[in-house]
Amino acid sequence: MNKVANIAKNTSYLTLALIIQKFISFFYFILLARFLGLHALGQYYTAISFTTVFAILIDCGFNNVLIREVAKDQSKASDWLQSVLSIKLWLALGTFIFALIVASFAYDQTLFVLIIVSACSMVLDAFTSTFFSVARGFHNLKYESIASVVFQLIVLIFGYLALLASWPLWLLLSALVAASLFNFTYSAFIIKRQFKLTIRPRWDAAKVKRIFLISWPFALYNALQRLFTYLDSLLLGFIAGYAQVGLYQIAFKLIFALQFLPMAFTASLYPAMSTYWQDNREQLRISFERAINYLIIISLPIIFGVFALADKIVPIFKAGPEAIWPLRLSIVALFFIFLNFPVGSLLNACDRQRRNTANMAIATVISVAINLFLIPRWGALGASFTVLFSNALMLSLGAWSMRGLIVYRPRQNFKILWRSFLAAALMAVIIWQGKAYIHVFLAIAGGGVVYFLALMALGALKKADINSVINSFRRS
Repeated sequence: MNKVANIAKNTSYLTLALIIQKFISFFYFILLARFLGLHALGQYYTAISFTTVFAILIDCGFNNVLIREVAKDQSKASDWLQSVLSIKLWLALGTFIFALIVASFAYDQTLFVLIIVSACSMVLDAFTSTFFSVARGFHNLKYESIASVVFQLIVLIFGYLALLASWPLWLLLSALVAASLFNFTYSAFIIKRQFKLTIRPRWDAAKVKRIFLISWPFALYNALQRLFTYLDSLLLGFIAGYAQVGLYQIAFKLIFALQFLPMAFTASLYPAMSTYWQDNREQLRISFERAINYLIIISLPIIFGVFALADKIVPIFKAGPEAIWPLRLSIVALFFIFLNFPVGSLLNACDRQRRNTANMAIATVISVAINLFLIPRWGALGASFTVLFSNALMLSLGAWSMRGLIVYRPRQNFKILWRSFLAAALMAVIIWQGKAYIHVFLAIAGGGVVYFLALMALGALKKADINSVINSFRRS
């Protein structure tokens, strides 16, 4: 199978899995919001945000190295995997202890117990991601796709039972540990049985040194990305209280759930980009421009639709009117978030990870500064504005940094942009007018049909594009 077809196949696997996984995850979040209330919801996600930030000390960019190096030479996959595992064992132990020490000083007993539980999941997930990174290097996302769905089903079933039984928060959070344990066991089994690789850690001083030399730009970038993404929740908890964290999570989780679309595409695109950078620059350009076009077409109707329906969406979470504008501001940021995925993947695949890291550092510092200024004044609304501004800044920096890597033709993307914008605006008008007279889901369905037909009429979407997507699923 050629690389283009393989990208389509892997994208189909992961997109379908992530649609299911994100749907289950978002449904579970609705249950949490309705059962727990904003304060307890804020405590729950403060613990998760805390350990998510500390998880950067375990990975240190090793997953990016595994994907890239295995994609370049699959015969050396076992060597790379064994060396990375030998490093991660020590880092996982040290990070677990360090996180608990910091938490014991920073939080009360309730949060400390939640962080202990979340830290167990953090360690298991760190090794699971290592195993699936190797599979990505082999251009295989099938098993990871299956695991992502099963993981969320375990969380949903275990968590829903805990909610019905009114169990304490730490037992509710244990649903993540149960799911992480399954994923760890499953991923290790797949790597050993299907890919015939050795998963026994092996310390090779020369190899370890090389890994650190290659991975540190990725590590720094990943660290900054975690801070960029999750520090706002931690700052909200410290400055404005856990209820504001819960309020902000309504917007954050919706955006996070929708990111499966660019994640699925770039997960299979990144290894191919690494290969194209070596031997086919023209195909690299084509793949990048197509990725931008597809993500524009996908992101704009979501943005316009959620903006128009924000007042109908927030009551689903038992939240008041104060949640409407944080949601609207955050959803506009989705456009920049989506396009940042292929831009970042291009820079990393073309050995420009240091430039990408510098961009993330600039955006993170500015994001923290704006949050410190706005959160005390506006709470969750200030954090949402920061998300919008900082992601727009990140995309601008990335676009500037990719000059010279490919013979980029921005006009090709701008043609799709303005046509999709017109189609999405027309859709939003239909939804805005229709929501007052018909059920919101009928308004969404009608708006979706209008958007699709407008795309076809304006030439932003062609029959060949639709057939390509359908065929990718058939090949899967």
